[in-house]
Amino acid sequence: MNDSSWGAPPQAGYWGPSEQGPVQGAAPAGPAYDAPYAQQTRPMPIVPDVPDFGGDQDEGRGAAPRGGTPFRDETSPAQPYAAVPGNPEPMHDAPRPAPPPQKKSAGRDLGAAIGVGVGLGVVIIASLFVVKAVFVGVIVVAVVVGLWELTKRLEERKGIRAPLVPLAVGGAAMVVAGYVRGADGAWVAMALTALAVLVRRMAQPPQDYLRDVTAGVFAAFYVPFLATFVAMMLAADDGPWRVLVFLILTVVSDTGAYAVGWRFGKKKLAPRISPGKTREGLAGAVTFAMAAGALCTQFLIDDGAWWQGLLLGLAVAVSATLGDLGESMIKRDLGIKDMGTLLPGHGGIMDRLDSLLPTAPVVWLLLVIFVGSG
Repeated sequence: MNDSSWGAPPQAGYWGPSEQGPVQGAAPAGPAYDAPYAQQTRPMPIVPDVPDFGGDQDEGRGAAPRGGTPFRDETSPAQPYAAVPGNPEPMHDAPRPAPPPQKKSAGRDLGAAIGVGVGLGVVIIASLFVVKAVFVGVIVVAVVVGLWELTKRLEERKGIRAPLVPLAVGGAAMVVAGYVRGADGAWVAMALTALAVLVRRMAQPPQDYLRDVTAGVFAAFYVPFLATFVAMMLAADDGPWRVLVFLILTVVSDTGAYAVGWRFGKKKLAPRISPGKTREGLAGAVTFAMAAGALCTQFLIDDGAWWQGLLLGLAVAVSATLGDLGESMIKRDLGIKDMGTLLPGHGGIMDRLDSLLPTAPVVWLLLVIFVGSG
Protein backbone atom coordinates (compact mmCIF):
# COMPACT_ATOMS: atom_id res chain seq x y z
CA MET A 1 0.00 0.00 0.00
CA ASN A 2 1.54 3.30 -1.04
CA ASP A 3 1.69 6.51 1.05
CA SER A 4 -1.33 8.03 -0.62
CA SER A 5 -3.67 5.60 1.12
CA TRP A 6 -3.10 7.36 4.47
CA GLY A 7 -4.99 10.51 5.43
CA ALA A 8 -6.82 11.02 2.10
CA PRO A 9 -10.07 9.42 0.89
CA PRO A 10 -9.83 6.93 -1.95
CA GLN A 11 -11.32 7.67 -5.29
CA ALA A 12 -15.04 7.10 -5.48
CA GLY A 13 -15.96 3.46 -6.20
CA TYR A 14 -12.45 2.08 -5.99
CA TRP A 15 -11.36 -0.11 -3.09
CA GLY A 16 -8.19 -1.75 -4.23
CA PRO A 17 -7.10 -3.81 -7.22
CA SER A 18 -8.30 -7.38 -7.57
CA GLU A 19 -8.62 -9.90 -10.38
CA GLN A 20 -12.37 -10.11 -9.81
CA GLY A 21 -12.79 -6.34 -9.59
CA PRO A 22 -13.74 -4.34 -6.51
CA VAL A 23 -14.94 -6.57 -3.66
CA GLN A 24 -17.17 -4.90 -1.07
CA GLY A 25 -16.11 -5.83 2.44
CA ALA A 26 -12.61 -7.04 1.62
CA ALA A 27 -9.48 -5.22 2.62
CA PRO A 28 -6.96 -4.15 0.02
CA ALA A 29 -4.08 -6.51 -0.53
CA GLY A 30 -0.83 -5.46 1.05
CA PRO A 31 1.57 -6.10 3.91
CA ALA A 32 -0.41 -3.96 6.32
CA TYR A 33 -3.31 -6.45 6.39
CA ASP A 34 -3.18 -10.05 7.55
CA ALA A 35 -5.63 -12.68 6.41
CA PRO A 36 -7.13 -13.39 9.89
CA TYR A 37 -8.20 -9.78 10.15
CA ALA A 38 -9.41 -9.30 6.61
CA GLN A 39 -13.06 -10.12 7.37
CA GLN A 40 -13.08 -7.87 10.44
CA THR A 41 -12.28 -4.78 8.43
CA ARG A 42 -15.28 -2.52 7.97
CA PRO A 43 -15.80 -1.20 4.42
CA MET A 44 -15.16 2.49 3.88
CA PRO A 45 -18.14 4.61 2.85
CA ILE A 46 -18.04 6.19 -0.55
CA VAL A 47 -17.32 9.89 -0.15
CA PRO A 48 -17.91 12.13 -3.13
CA ASP A 49 -15.70 15.10 -3.86
CA VAL A 50 -15.78 17.64 -1.06
CA PRO A 51 -16.22 21.17 -2.31
CA ASP A 52 -13.43 23.61 -1.66
CA PHE A 53 -14.19 25.94 1.22
CA GLY A 54 -11.46 28.47 0.53
CA GLY A 55 -8.20 26.77 1.40
CA ASP A 56 -4.83 27.14 -0.24
CA GLN A 57 -4.33 26.36 -3.86
CA ASP A 58 -2.27 23.33 -2.93
CA GLU A 59 -5.26 21.57 -1.32
CA GLY A 60 -6.65 18.93 -3.69
CA ARG A 61 -10.26 18.31 -4.48
CA GLY A 62 -11.84 15.65 -2.29
CA ALA A 63 -9.50 16.43 0.63
CA ALA A 64 -11.00 17.32 3.96
CA PRO A 65 -11.19 20.97 4.97
CA ARG A 66 -8.44 22.19 7.20
CA GLY A 67 -8.85 20.99 10.81
CA GLY A 68 -11.28 18.12 9.97
CA THR A 69 -11.01 14.43 9.09
CA PRO A 70 -11.41 12.97 5.59
CA PHE A 71 -14.55 11.11 6.58
CA ARG A 72 -16.60 10.08 9.61
CA ASP A 73 -17.97 6.62 10.28
CA GLU A 74 -21.29 5.53 11.70
CA THR A 75 -19.84 5.06 15.17
CA SER A 76 -18.95 8.74 15.60
CA PRO A 77 -20.58 10.04 18.80
CA ALA A 78 -21.11 13.52 17.41
CA GLN A 79 -23.30 12.65 14.41
CA PRO A 80 -23.54 9.34 12.51
CA TYR A 81 -22.36 9.67 9.00
CA ALA A 82 -25.22 7.46 7.88
CA ALA A 83 -27.68 10.13 9.04
CA VAL A 84 -26.80 12.05 5.89
CA PRO A 85 -25.98 9.33 3.37
CA GLY A 86 -24.06 10.33 0.29
CA ASN A 87 -23.36 13.86 1.49
CA PRO A 88 -20.17 15.11 3.10
CA GLU A 89 -20.49 16.80 6.42
CA PRO A 90 -20.09 20.57 5.89
CA MET A 91 -17.01 22.00 7.51
CA HIS A 92 -17.54 25.70 7.09
CA ASP A 93 -14.99 27.92 8.78
CA ALA A 94 -16.32 29.84 11.75
CA PRO A 95 -16.96 33.49 10.91
CA ARG A 96 -14.20 35.75 12.10
CA PRO A 97 -14.77 39.33 13.18
CA ALA A 98 -13.25 41.94 10.93
CA PRO A 99 -10.00 43.38 12.33
CA PRO A 100 -10.37 46.88 13.77
CA PRO A 101 -9.07 49.66 11.52
CA GLN A 102 -5.52 50.61 12.35
CA LYS A 103 -4.74 54.20 13.12
CA LYS A 104 -1.93 55.98 11.32
CA SER A 105 1.25 56.09 13.33
CA ALA A 106 3.94 58.72 13.26
CA GLY A 107 6.58 56.03 13.72
CA ARG A 108 8.29 57.86 16.60
CA ASP A 109 7.69 58.79 20.21
CA LEU A 110 5.97 62.12 19.64
CA GLY A 111 6.10 63.07 23.32
CA ALA A 112 9.85 62.66 23.48
CA ALA A 113 10.28 64.30 20.08
CA ILE A 114 8.30 67.38 21.14
CA GLY A 115 10.12 67.65 24.46
CA VAL A 116 13.55 67.39 22.85
CA GLY A 117 12.53 69.86 20.13
CA VAL A 118 11.36 72.42 22.66
CA GLY A 119 14.55 72.00 24.68
CA LEU A 120 16.74 72.50 21.63
CA GLY A 121 14.71 75.53 20.63
CA VAL A 122 15.22 77.16 24.03
CA VAL A 123 18.97 76.57 23.89
CA ILE A 124 19.22 77.92 20.35
CA ILE A 125 17.13 81.03 20.98
CA ALA A 126 18.90 81.83 24.24
CA SER A 127 22.37 81.51 22.71
CA LEU A 128 21.35 83.27 19.51
CA PHE A 129 20.18 86.51 21.10
CA VAL A 130 22.46 86.71 24.12
CA VAL A 131 25.97 86.49 22.69
CA LYS A 132 26.70 85.62 19.07
CA ALA A 133 29.89 83.80 19.97
CA VAL A 134 27.90 81.39 22.14
CA PHE A 135 25.78 80.41 19.17
CA VAL A 136 28.95 79.87 17.13
CA GLY A 137 29.93 77.39 19.84
CA VAL A 138 26.54 75.66 19.46
CA ILE A 139 27.21 75.27 15.72
CA VAL A 140 30.66 73.83 16.41
CA VAL A 141 29.28 71.27 18.87
CA ALA A 142 26.59 70.21 16.41
CA VAL A 143 29.17 69.87 13.63
CA VAL A 144 31.58 67.75 15.70
CA VAL A 145 28.84 65.43 16.96
CA GLY A 146 27.41 65.14 13.44
CA LEU A 147 30.84 64.21 12.07
CA TRP A 148 31.27 61.60 14.78
CA GLU A 149 27.90 60.02 13.96
CA LEU A 150 28.57 59.99 10.23
CA THR A 151 32.10 58.56 10.39
CA LYS A 152 31.09 55.96 12.96
CA ARG A 153 28.23 54.70 10.78
CA LEU A 154 30.47 54.63 7.72
CA GLU A 155 32.96 52.43 9.55
CA GLU A 156 30.32 50.18 11.11
CA ARG A 157 28.31 49.53 7.98
CA LYS A 158 30.83 49.88 5.15
CA GLY A 159 34.25 49.55 6.74
CA ILE A 160 35.14 53.09 5.59
CA ARG A 161 37.74 54.69 7.87
CA ALA A 162 37.33 58.45 7.42
CA PRO A 163 39.75 60.11 9.92
CA LEU A 164 37.64 61.84 12.58
CA VAL A 165 40.30 63.98 14.30
CA PRO A 166 41.27 66.16 11.30
CA LEU A 167 37.60 66.34 10.33
CA ALA A 168 36.54 67.57 13.77
CA VAL A 169 39.40 70.08 14.11
CA GLY A 170 39.00 71.30 10.54
CA GLY A 171 35.21 71.48 10.87
CA ALA A 172 35.42 73.67 13.97
CA ALA A 173 37.98 75.88 12.21
CA MET A 174 35.68 76.15 9.19
CA VAL A 175 32.77 77.45 11.25
CA VAL A 176 34.91 79.99 13.10
CA ALA A 177 36.64 81.13 9.89
CA GLY A 178 33.29 81.59 8.16
CA TYR A 179 32.01 83.73 11.03
CA VAL A 180 35.18 85.86 11.20
CA ARG A 181 36.37 85.99 7.59
CA GLY A 182 33.26 85.14 5.58
CA ALA A 183 33.20 82.91 2.51
CA ASP A 184 36.92 83.32 1.80
CA GLY A 185 37.85 82.06 5.24
CA ALA A 186 35.44 79.12 4.91
CA TRP A 187 36.95 78.01 1.60
CA VAL A 188 40.52 78.20 2.92
CA ALA A 189 39.57 76.16 6.00
CA MET A 190 37.81 73.63 3.79
CA ALA A 191 40.90 73.17 1.62
CA LEU A 192 43.17 72.75 4.63
CA THR A 193 40.78 70.22 6.17
CA ALA A 194 40.76 68.13 3.00
CA LEU A 195 44.57 68.20 2.95
CA ALA A 196 44.70 67.12 6.60
CA VAL A 197 42.40 64.19 5.83
CA LEU A 198 44.69 63.00 3.04
CA VAL A 199 47.80 63.26 5.24
CA ARG A 200 46.23 61.65 8.31
CA ARG A 201 45.05 58.62 6.36
CA MET A 202 48.63 57.98 5.24
CA ALA A 203 49.41 56.70 8.73
CA GLN A 204 47.35 53.57 7.95
CA PRO A 205 47.87 50.81 5.36
CA PRO A 206 47.35 51.87 1.75
CA GLN A 207 44.46 49.49 1.12
CA ASP A 208 41.25 51.46 0.41
CA TYR A 209 43.12 54.76 0.78
CA LEU A 210 41.23 56.43 -2.06
CA ARG A 211 37.88 55.23 -0.71
CA ASP A 212 38.58 56.50 2.81
CA VAL A 213 39.88 59.94 1.85
CA THR A 214 37.00 60.43 -0.58
CA ALA A 215 34.55 59.72 2.22
CA GLY A 216 36.49 62.09 4.49
CA VAL A 217 36.38 64.98 2.00
CA PHE A 218 32.67 64.32 1.45
CA ALA A 219 32.07 64.43 5.22
CA ALA A 220 34.01 67.71 5.49
CA PHE A 221 31.89 69.31 2.80
CA TYR A 222 28.55 67.81 3.85
CA VAL A 223 28.62 68.73 7.54
CA PRO A 224 30.95 71.59 8.56
CA PHE A 225 31.23 73.45 5.28
CA LEU A 226 27.46 73.69 4.77
CA ALA A 227 27.01 74.58 8.45
CA THR A 228 29.47 77.44 7.98
CA PHE A 229 26.79 79.37 6.06
CA VAL A 230 24.79 79.60 9.28
CA ALA A 231 27.77 81.29 10.93
CA MET A 232 28.07 83.60 7.93
CA MET A 233 24.41 84.59 8.30
CA LEU A 234 25.03 85.26 11.98
CA ALA A 235 27.88 87.67 11.17
CA ALA A 236 25.50 90.24 9.63
CA ASP A 237 24.22 93.17 11.72
CA ASP A 238 20.80 91.54 11.93
CA GLY A 239 22.40 88.10 11.96
CA PRO A 240 20.34 86.61 14.81
CA TRP A 241 17.13 87.45 12.97
CA ARG A 242 18.42 85.96 9.72
CA VAL A 243 19.34 82.74 11.48
CA LEU A 244 15.97 82.71 13.23
CA VAL A 245 14.14 83.09 9.90
CA PHE A 246 16.28 80.30 8.45
CA LEU A 247 15.38 77.98 11.34
CA ILE A 248 11.69 78.91 11.34
CA LEU A 249 11.24 78.33 7.62
CA THR A 250 13.01 74.97 7.71
CA VAL A 251 10.99 73.76 10.69
CA VAL A 252 7.73 75.04 9.16
CA SER A 253 8.54 73.32 5.88
CA ASP A 254 9.19 70.00 7.62
CA THR A 255 6.09 70.38 9.77
CA GLY A 256 3.87 71.25 6.81
CA ALA A 257 5.16 68.29 4.84
CA TYR A 258 4.57 65.94 7.75
CA ALA A 259 1.09 67.23 8.65
CA VAL A 260 -0.31 67.34 5.12
CA GLY A 261 1.41 64.14 4.01
CA TRP A 262 0.24 62.21 7.09
CA ARG A 263 -3.34 63.32 6.65
CA PHE A 264 -3.79 63.50 2.89
CA GLY A 265 -0.71 61.84 1.37
CA LYS A 266 -1.41 59.19 -1.28
CA LYS A 267 0.96 59.73 -4.21
CA LYS A 268 4.54 58.78 -3.38
CA LEU A 269 7.18 61.39 -4.03
CA ALA A 270 10.26 59.14 -4.13
CA PRO A 271 9.24 55.62 -3.10
CA ARG A 272 12.68 54.10 -3.70
CA ILE A 273 14.37 56.64 -1.45
CA SER A 274 11.80 57.54 1.21
CA PRO A 275 8.46 55.69 0.98
CA GLY A 276 6.86 57.94 3.58
CA LYS A 277 7.19 61.13 1.55
CA THR A 278 4.31 62.11 -0.72
CA ARG A 279 3.59 64.75 -3.32
CA GLU A 280 0.82 66.07 -1.13
CA GLY A 281 3.37 66.46 1.65
CA LEU A 282 5.66 68.44 -0.65
CA ALA A 283 2.73 70.71 -1.56
CA GLY A 284 2.10 71.23 2.16
CA ALA A 285 5.76 72.08 2.72
CA VAL A 286 5.72 74.65 -0.08
CA THR A 287 2.46 76.24 1.10
CA PHE A 288 3.46 76.48 4.75
CA ALA A 289 6.99 77.69 4.02
CA MET A 290 5.87 80.38 1.56
CA ALA A 291 3.29 81.72 4.02
CA ALA A 292 5.83 81.75 6.84
CA GLY A 293 8.46 83.27 4.55
CA ALA A 294 6.20 86.18 3.58
CA LEU A 295 5.49 86.97 7.24
CA CYS A 296 9.05 86.52 8.50
CA THR A 297 10.71 88.52 5.73
CA GLN A 298 8.22 91.35 6.09
CA PHE A 299 8.48 91.70 9.88
CA LEU A 300 11.81 90.19 10.96
CA ILE A 301 14.31 91.08 8.22
CA ASP A 302 15.49 94.65 7.79
CA ASP A 303 14.38 96.07 4.41
CA GLY A 304 12.71 92.76 3.56
CA ALA A 305 9.49 92.50 1.52
CA TRP A 306 6.71 89.92 1.63
CA TRP A 307 7.18 88.84 -1.99
CA GLN A 308 10.83 88.09 -1.27
CA GLY A 309 9.61 85.87 1.55
CA LEU A 310 7.43 83.93 -0.88
CA LEU A 311 10.45 83.11 -3.02
CA LEU A 312 12.52 82.38 0.05
CA GLY A 313 9.89 79.99 1.41
CA LEU A 314 9.63 78.18 -1.92
CA ALA A 315 13.40 77.73 -2.09
CA VAL A 316 13.53 76.49 1.50
CA ALA A 317 10.78 73.91 0.92
CA VAL A 318 12.63 72.52 -2.11
CA SER A 319 16.10 72.50 -0.53
CA ALA A 320 14.85 71.03 2.76
CA THR A 321 13.06 68.23 0.92
CA LEU A 322 16.11 67.48 -1.21
CA GLY A 323 18.29 67.48 1.88
CA ASP A 324 15.99 65.05 3.63
CA LEU A 325 15.98 62.78 0.59
CA GLY A 326 19.76 63.03 0.33
CA GLU A 327 20.30 61.76 3.85
CA SER A 328 17.67 59.10 3.28
CA MET A 329 19.81 57.90 0.38
CA ILE A 330 22.84 57.74 2.66
CA LYS A 331 20.96 55.85 5.36
CA ARG A 332 19.48 53.40 2.87
CA ASP A 333 22.92 52.74 1.45
CA LEU A 334 24.17 52.11 4.99
CA GLY A 335 21.11 50.03 5.88
CA ILE A 336 20.14 52.06 8.96
CA LYS A 337 17.05 53.98 10.07
CA ASP A 338 18.75 56.73 12.09
CA MET A 339 22.27 58.11 12.19
CA GLY A 340 22.32 58.01 15.99
CA THR A 341 20.34 57.77 19.21
CA LEU A 342 21.45 60.92 21.00
CA LEU A 343 18.09 62.72 20.70
CA PRO A 344 15.09 60.65 21.90
CA GLY A 345 12.28 60.76 19.36
CA HIS A 346 14.56 62.31 16.72
CA GLY A 347 17.47 59.92 16.30
CA GLY A 348 20.86 61.58 16.11
CA ILE A 349 22.16 65.07 15.48
CA MET A 350 22.54 64.28 11.78
CA ASP A 351 18.88 63.28 11.64
CA ARG A 352 18.02 66.87 12.63
CA LEU A 353 20.61 68.50 10.38
CA ASP A 354 19.50 66.73 7.21
CA SER A 355 17.14 69.54 6.16
CA LEU A 356 19.12 72.39 7.72
CA LEU A 357 22.51 71.77 6.11
CA PRO A 358 21.56 72.12 2.42
CA THR A 359 19.11 74.92 3.23
CA ALA A 360 21.72 77.15 4.91
CA PRO A 361 23.60 78.23 1.75
CA VAL A 362 20.28 78.78 -0.08
CA VAL A 363 18.94 81.14 2.60
CA TRP A 364 22.28 82.91 2.97
CA LEU A 365 22.53 83.57 -0.76
CA LEU A 366 18.93 84.77 -1.20
CA LEU A 367 19.14 87.10 1.79
CA VAL A 368 22.39 88.57 0.42
CA ILE A 369 20.65 89.12 -2.94
CA PHE A 370 17.48 90.59 -1.41
CA VAL A 371 18.79 92.76 1.44
CA GLY A 372 22.60 92.66 1.16
CA SER A 373 25.27 91.06 3.33
CA GLY A 374 24.52 93.35 6.28
